[in-house]
Amino acid sequence: MSSFRTPRTMRAAAIVASAAMVAIAVQTGSASASAEREAGATALTLSSGARAQAIGEAQSAAAGTARAIGLGGDEALVARDVVKDADGTVHTRYERTYAGLPVLGGDLVVHQKKDGSRKTDKAVEAKIAPAGARSSLRAPAGARQVVWAATGKPVFAYEAVVRGTQADGTPSERHVVTDAATGAELYAYEAIDTGVGASEYSGSVTIGTAPSGSVFSLTDTARGGHKTYDLNGGSSGTGTLFTDADDKWGDGTPSNRQTAAVDAQYGAAVTWDFYKSELGRNGIAGDGKAAYSRVHYGNAYVNAFWDDSCFCMTYGDGQNNQKPLTALDVAGHEMSHGLTAATAKLNYSRESGGLNEATSDIFGTSVEFFANNASDPGDYLIGEKIDIRGDGKPLRYMDKPSKDGASADYWSKTVGRLDVHNSSGVANHFFYLLSEGSGAKTVNGVAYNSPTYDGSTVAGIGRTKAYKIWYKALSTYMTSTTDYAGARTATLKATADLYGSTGVEYQQVAAAWKAVNVK
Repeated sequence: MSSFRTPRTMRAAAIVASAAMVAIAVQTGSASASAEREAGATALTLSSGARAQAIGEAQSAAAGTARAIGLGGDEALVARDVVKDADGTVHTRYERTYAGLPVLGGDLVVHQKKDGSRKTDKAVEAKIAPAGARSSLRAPAGARQVVWAATGKPVFAYEAVVRGTQADGTPSERHVVTDAATGAELYAYEAIDTGVGASEYSGSVTIGTAPSGSVFSLTDTARGGHKTYDLNGGSSGTGTLFTDADDKWGDGTPSNRQTAAVDAQYGAAVTWDFYKSELGRNGIAGDGKAAYSRVHYGNAYVNAFWDDSCFCMTYGDGQNNQKPLTALDVAGHEMSHGLTAATAKLNYSRESGGLNEATSDIFGTSVEFFANNASDPGDYLIGEKIDIRGDGKPLRYMDKPSKDGASADYWSKTVGRLDVHNSSGVANHFFYLLSEGSGAKTVNGVAYNSPTYDGSTVAGIGRTKAYKIWYKALSTYMTSTTDYAGARTATLKATADLYGSTGVEYQQVAAAWKAVNVK
């Protein structure tokens, strides 16, 4: 799970990069040819039944696939997701086991073209063959035995989950991996990702509701059955489903308990629609099923978070219970943690953790632009409506992340010491530059002035192409251990698929990474 704002407990994240000039030929060919390429490389929207069938077929063929890609005899593949492109290419995402044990860091994606040719992206290239006994120590209470392969030489290990509460009131689900032979801690991460009604932030909006006896409930039957619940100050359980007699919800003020629910229900609907119409994705997990939302968490809780274990978003009411964290970009941010969990599963620490947070900022921002809501116009400011610090300023800035006083504009050797919410600045800056370009400009009434690491100029290719590239990279090429150098490689692969490797899009992706000191 991951929280929307920077938590008090710092977590390490590193970003690897340096500057270099990349020369790419200018695109040739007709615009129609480019559109045809993009259409062919775009993922098909699969029904939940078709997706389940594809995963089942992949699992049936998993033993043969394992042999074909050179895995050892003790290794096996477990199919987790299948993405089918319009041109017939199939991307199958697998988890890996060794002698029946889950391999953490063993995930991989097999890309098979229509002609049968195959390529593979692995989270780690190391051979999975841990030495020694499976266990020399007694397992920690409640732990499961695994193979740890994400860093260094693969070893037998234990994974324990410690649940509790973080300093700011956010639930904690800390995963700790220890060496089965020595008891040494190998890795640890926090799994809690900390992202007609009258809404507080988006004006009068249409929301999905359903009749329930003599009343209506906040149940969006058109979008997988998404529901919004009232925790009423609680911090556990589902809460109570919101109902209303006349199907008119909230009054636009935080004193009305329905208002926060309207924002949450609306944000979930817009995010669902963005995924489906812009990216061809049928729900967060691609299976047509909705998450759910919980509002009024705790007392004056200044945060929002996504939790994979409940597949839900949770929102606090902010300082003095007057600024619920239910703004549109926050909703898009939190739901996008679920997207990441369903695709690349970027580990929530180090470089991959920064990419995890940036992915949620990128899609939360894209959702806000997609909504085209006059009460909350799209911008490259994160959390500008919720006034989380009480000073009227946004939580984060994508054009120049360092304006928040903590985030990184570029990669350097010190980036690894930052919390994932701040190391995400490098990818956020990349996305802004790729979308809008460098220098001064005004978008939807907001002035930006985005610098580059080496003073280079980035032209930008437009936000739509930028988020399509990021989504394709996330859903088909990134793995749990992808770092910033790997993200550059993944986005260039995605760009080549969608727009070719000799076009202006490819050139500008390379230029935008160079501009944030990643090569």
